[in-house]
Amino acid sequence: MLRKHPFFTHPQTSLLGGLLCLCLGARADGVSLTPPLLPLLTEVEVTAERRNALGTSEAASQGVIHAQQLQAGALLRPADVLEHIPGMVVTQHSGDGKANQYFLRGINLDHGSDFATTVNGVPVNMPSHAHGQGYSDLNFLIPELVQRVDYSKGPYFAEQGDFSSAGSANFVYRTRLDQPFADLTVGQRGYRRALSAGSSQVGDDLHLLSAIEVLNHNGPWTVAEGLRKRNALLTLSGGSTARGWSTSLTAYSAHWTATDQVPQRLIDAGSYQGLPFGRFDAMDASDGGSTSRHSLSGEWHDRDAEQATHMSWYAMRYDLDLYSNFTYQTASNGNGNSDQFGQRDQRTVYGGKASQAWSLEGVNHTPMVNTLGVQVRQDLIRVGLFDTTQRRITHTVRDDTVRQQLLGVYGQNDSSWHDTLRTVLGLRVDQFTAHVDSRLQAENSGVSSSYQVSPKLSLILGPWAQTEVFVNAGRSFHSNDARGTTARVDPRTGTAVDMVPGLVSSRGHEVGLRSQATPQWQTALALWRLRFDSELVYVGDAGTTEAGRPSVRTGLEWNNHWTPSDTFWLDASMAWTRPRYSDSSSEGNAIPNAVRKVAHVTAAVRQLGPWSGSWGLRYIGPAALTTDASVSSRANITSNLRLTRHMSAAVDVSLDVLNLANRHNNDIQYAYSSQVAGESVAVTDSHVHPAEPRSVRLSTRIRFY
Repeated sequence: MLRKHPFFTHPQTSLLGGLLCLCLGARADGVSLTPPLLPLLTEVEVTAERRNALGTSEAASQGVIHAQQLQAGALLRPADVLEHIPGMVVTQHSGDGKANQYFLRGINLDHGSDFATTVNGVPVNMPSHAHGQGYSDLNFLIPELVQRVDYSKGPYFAEQGDFSSAGSANFVYRTRLDQPFADLTVGQRGYRRALSAGSSQVGDDLHLLSAIEVLNHNGPWTVAEGLRKRNALLTLSGGSTARGWSTSLTAYSAHWTATDQVPQRLIDAGSYQGLPFGRFDAMDASDGGSTSRHSLSGEWHDRDAEQATHMSWYAMRYDLDLYSNFTYQTASNGNGNSDQFGQRDQRTVYGGKASQAWSLEGVNHTPMVNTLGVQVRQDLIRVGLFDTTQRRITHTVRDDTVRQQLLGVYGQNDSSWHDTLRTVLGLRVDQFTAHVDSRLQAENSGVSSSYQVSPKLSLILGPWAQTEVFVNAGRSFHSNDARGTTARVDPRTGTAVDMVPGLVSSRGHEVGLRSQATPQWQTALALWRLRFDSELVYVGDAGTTEAGRPSVRTGLEWNNHWTPSDTFWLDASMAWTRPRYSDSSSEGNAIPNAVRKVAHVTAAVRQLGPWSGSWGLRYIGPAALTTDASVSSRANITSNLRLTRHMSAAVDVSLDVLNLANRHNNDIQYAYSSQVAGESVAVTDSHVHPAEPRSVRLSTRIRFY
C-alpha cells in the first residue's frame, strides 16, 4: 500500500489545489490567452523621478531603488545601499570583512535572519551558518554595477520564501555598460579602492561585461583592521529584455583583523592594565577572519503579450574562518586561554528557480495574470566551532556535516476586477529536509523534515484622486539551524536539550496608501503588524540557534519623495515600531536590540552647472538592551556628504565626507556579562562597537570611449 506524504493529506493543501485550478483556467468554456495584461508582463524603464509610481506595487511598502539613487550618495560600506529601503539600518559590530548588522521593522536582524537577499539571482543568506542563521555577507557587492534593487517588506509575496518575513531585496546587476570606466578612491586611515569595469560585444548579439575591484582599509582602530578585499565579475549575455539570457562568474575573497565590541566600563575608566584605553581599542588583537565566495549562475527569460517564462540557476562555493571574543576571559581560569572562539563554515550550494506567468480572461471577462513557480536549494555544509587562543585551536566544541534542502512551490492569481479594484491571491508551500552528521556527539546526528503552507492576499483599491489603498495579509517563515532540529544534547555541556522545528511561522498584516499628491510629490503610508511563533536566538560560543519566545511588532512607516525641479530631489522616510514579546514572563517583554525609531533624509542636486551633490542624514532611535528595558542604547545621528565635479566628458571627481559632524556614535550596543584581567568575577555591562569618526575620501572616475 502506498503511503502518502503528509503534505498531500494536510487540510490546507486543498487551498493550493483550488488556486492551481484557478491559475490553469478560470472558465469552463475555455478562453485563449489575451493581451490586456501586456503592461504587467513587459519590462518598463522607470526614471528616478517617476520611481514607485501608481499601479506598480502590491503593497505600500514595496518598491524599487534605481541606479540614480545609489550613485547620488556616499557609502561607507557596500551593504549601505540597503539603507535606501525606507526604515532599514545597516551597521557593523566587528571587522568590515564580516557580514553587517541589519535592522528593519523593529527586528534586530543580526546578520540577516529575517531579511532575504539575492544578488544577480544568487541567494546571499546562509542557513545553518557557523556564525548565525541567515548570515548575509554583502561585502562582495559592487554598487556601481547595480541596475536596480527590488524590495518588499512583510510576508505578503508568494515568490518570497525563507528569511523574508521582515522583507527582501533583490539586486539586479547590469549586463552592459555605456562606457568602460575606472574608479580610483583614496581616503584616510589607509583606505584605497580601485574598480575597473566595462562591456563589449564579442559576437553576434553577445556581450561580455567584466569588473575587477581591489580594496584596502585599516580603519580608525588601534589595531589596524588590515582589510584586504579582492573581487571579480564576468557576465556573458545575449538577447533582449523580451527574450534573452545571461551567465555570470564571480570570485571574491577577503581577510581582516577585527576590533569587536568593548566594555563601556573600560572606556569610562580611560585605562586598562595601566595603559590608556579608548573607544577604538581592542580587547583581543587576534580577532578577525577570512572568507571567500565563488559562484557560477545563469538565467533565461522569454516574455510577450500573453506569457512570461523565467528560469535561473546557481552553483556556489563558500568558505569562512572567523575568530571572535565577546566576553574576554570569563573561562580562562588562569590557564592562559581566552574566551575566543573560532567558527568555520565550508559549503557548496546548488539551486535554481523557474516560473511561468500567463494572462487569461476570468469570469465576466476579468483580466488576470496567473503565475506558477518552483524554487529549490541544497546546501552541503561542513561547519565547526572551536575554542581558540590567538587563533590557535585549543578544543573542538562541535564538528558537523549538514546536508539540507528547501523546496518551495507557489501559485499566484492577479486579477483586475475593475479599474479601481485588483486582488493578488497567492499560496506557497515549502518543504525542509536536513541530514546532520555530528562527528563528536553521535546523539546529535539525525534526519529532520518539516513543511509550511503560506497563504497570501493583497487587495489594491484605486486610484482615486491619484491615490491607491492597499490591504495585505500573509504568512511566511524562517528556517532554524539544521543542527538544532536533530540535537538531543548541548555540544558543550552534554545536558539534554529540546529539538527545534525546521521552519518557524510568521504572520503579518498591513494597511497602506500611496499617493501622487502633486506632480512633484509622492508619499506612502503603511500601518503593519508582524507576529513570530518564536524569535531566533543565537548563542555564538555554543554554536546553536535557539527558538526563543513568541513576539509581536506593530509599526507605522511614512515615506516621501519630492522633486520640485529637474535638478533637485528630496527623500524623507520615518518608521516607528513597538516590538514586544507576546507571552508573559517575569523577565519583562521588551525585545533586546529592537530599534523603535528610524529616520532617513536625503537631499540631492544634480547638473547644477558642472556640479552635483547630496547630503544624507540618518537617525537611529534608542533600543532596550534587556527584556525589562532597564538598560537602553543611545540614539545616534549620522550625516554624509558627497560633492561631484564634472571635469570633462571623460573625468569626474568626487569628495565624500562620512560622519560629517564627527559624532561619537555607536554602531551597536549590547548588554551582557564579561570579565577582563583584574576582575575576579564577570561583570554585567554595556558593550559597544563605535561608529567610524569623520572620514574623507576622494574619488576619480575616468570613462573610456
